[in-house]
Formats: sequence, C-alpha cells, structure tokens
Amino acid sequence: MNKDPILKSPNLNLSADSNKTINYKRDANNYITQVFGEQLPAIKTGFFNIHMNKGFIVQPHWHTNVNELVFVISGEVVTSVFDPFTQKLKSYRIKPGQVSMLPLGWFHWIVAMQDNTHFLTIFDEATPDIVYGSDFLRFTPKEIMSLAYCVDEEKYAAAVAPIQESIILGPPLGCKKRTDSAEPSPENRTIPHSSHSSPPPQPSHSSHPSNPSHSSHPSNPSHLSHPSHPSYLSHSYSLPQSPISSPQGYSSDGYRWNQAHPFNYYVPQENNHPYKTY
Repeated sequence: MNKDPILKSPNLNLSADSNKTINYKRDANNYITQVFGEQLPAIKTGFFNIHMNKGFIVQPHWHTNVNELVFVISGEVVTSVFDPFTQKLKSYRIKPGQVSMLPLGWFHWIVAMQDNTHFLTIFDEATPDIVYGSDFLRFTPKEIMSLAYCVDEEKYAAAVAPIQESIILGPPLGCKKRTDSAEPSPENRTIPHSSHSSPPPQPSHSSHPSNPSHSSHPSNPSHLSHPSHPSYLSHSYSLPQSPISSPQGYSSDGYRWNQAHPFNYYVPQENNHPYKTY
C-alpha cells in the first residue's frame, strides 16, 4: 500500500487545471502553462502544456535530472536531440498522437511546423531542472570561447549581445531577423498573476519557470496545406505533393527529412550526398 503522507491528507486533491498556471508567455499564440508538484502535490511527474505557431522554437536546452517525452495533440513539431554516444543529431517529425523521447542530459530543441500547434512535454520527476542554451551563450566569457574554440572574442561578443535574458520560446521579441507584424506592442507585454484562471493568459516576459528550478496517424496528404514562405524566415522551403510522414523523420515517397534546415521539410534522396551540407 502506498504510504505517501500526501495521499493520507483529509484535504487530498487529485486534480489540477493545466491551463491555469503560466510558465512563460511570449505572445497570444506562443505560451506555456504547466502542472507540476506545486500545482498538484500528489503528482510524481509533471508536464508543460505548450502552444506555438509555425516557425517558433522551444530553444535549445537540456535537463540535469529528468527524461522528457514530447506528445503532440495538434499541429506538428520537429524534435531534435544530440546523441552524445554517436555524436549525431537525431531529428523526428511528429504529428498528433505521436511521441518523441528526449533522454536526461541530452541537448535538444523543438520547432513548430504548423500554426496552432499544441503539445505536451512530460517529465518523470515533479520538478525538472533546466539549463538554457541562451544562458550558456550569454554567460560564457568571450575569452573562454576564444581560448576553447579559437573564435574571435569581439565577434563572439557581438553575436551573443542580443541575448539579454533566458529565452524559452524563440526567436526573442524584437529579433531583427523577423519582419512579421505579430509582435505584441510594449504596452501589452505585462507579467500575469499566477492565479490567472482562463487561457490564453496575459503576455508575460518572465524567463524562468514558476515551478522547475532554473539551472529552468500520419496525416492524409489531401488535408495538408502548402503554406507560403513566411517573410520572417531567411531560407525557403518546399513541401512534396504527397508527403507521408514517419516518426523516424523519413517519408516513403522518396524524400528524406532535412535535419540541417528543418524548414526545407525534405530533400530528395536521389540528390543526397552524405558529405554535403544542405
């Protein structure tokens, strides 16, 4: 029998609203809510409830104490993770009902491939630790980068200068590479109260999770749309007429998932050169 004292409490609660507690909000279409131990004390796991539009990213990061499972509810994402044993990048294009696993300590990121994408990132601990790539970049002294990798100190400092805080959903507000008009105005960038009860929550620019510690059916081709190239992406992409997706990142119509440039969707296998950068 479970001897957890929480389960013996006369005020035991076994439910929570994953839409209520705001973890991070970039704008009205790109935000994260959560359920962890703070929201549901009886829980021994936890998850982020993530909404993103096409072209946005859960920035590169890793976890020091948890494994992560990505489960897509609607839309489509590409998960990419660096395998430290094979020294290779693994990318998986997943759709509703499909999952992708991100092992403890492995560097990874998630890119939304469709507007109104909704997915969960589920953890095997109630309090995940998060190390953000943005923090690694902005806090590593330029002298150390030069000493370690022989990079130009001033060029490195200039490259990371725009990173002024921990970035969870990117690209950051005010990114000069983006020319879309969807950026919220400064007066709308307010920090929400954690007790906000109905989504979408008010815009927040908080960069730290409110609970985790900060260290933070294949689709029918006939239903797939062929979107125009968003103005804020610097490289173009094309979508095959009859793509058939695969959790392994490959399609059965002669196309291979392009890991190097995810917004190119696919490159034809017959044109694939193993030592060429796409």
